[in-house]
Amino acid sequence: MVELATGAGPARAEVSGPAAAAFLLVLTHGSGGGTGTADVLAAAQAGRDLGAAVALVTQPFRVRGARAPGPAPAQDAAWLEIIAALQAACPGVPLVQGGRSNGARVACRTARAAGARAVLALAFPVHPPGRPDKSRLDELRGAGCPVLAVSGDRDPFGNPAAADASRVVILPGEGHALARRPAAIADAVRGWLSEILGIRPAAV
Repeated sequence: MVELATGAGPARAEVSGPAAAAFLLVLTHGSGGGTGTADVLAAAQAGRDLGAAVALVTQPFRVRGARAPGPAPAQDAAWLEIIAALQAACPGVPLVQGGRSNGARVACRTARAAGARAVLALAFPVHPPGRPDKSRLDELRGAGCPVLAVSGDRDPFGNPAAADASRVVILPGEGHALARRPAAIADAVRGWLSEILGIRPAAV
């Protein structure tokens, strides 16, 4: 566990993986939870299976005990500071960033500035529950790099359509938590990243 300084206060990252990593995978949580959710852990394991250095990031607002992330510009600025510090410790390898729910929004909004090769958007909240008129799809569509979106067909925050991301996986019977089928999430992430990054799962 390492502490990372940002303008919004300290963040924390749990880092694991080989010294000679194939890529850096940085994942974060939603607005109300931590990095120990089933979907985030499944995506992290998929990254390790492909030889990634994996960083599970607790953002500053959660470190200080707040549930709401605050204004998007401040959250995004802190995220880019976190990414810069992690890249400095793992130089010269491709960056893949992602998260669940609010964390997926942050990963999409900052992907261009971070120079991400790909984004993992777990349970991307397309709109607030019951408010399809308040779409957030511009964030998903505007990442500027390939995006894998994984959602549940019972998610009250809505589901992206096939055209909204490079690949959209909708898991039957899953809600916003994406807690029931972690193996399916890991399979989707592993297969997609192996294609995007040119890494053969059989070779790792």
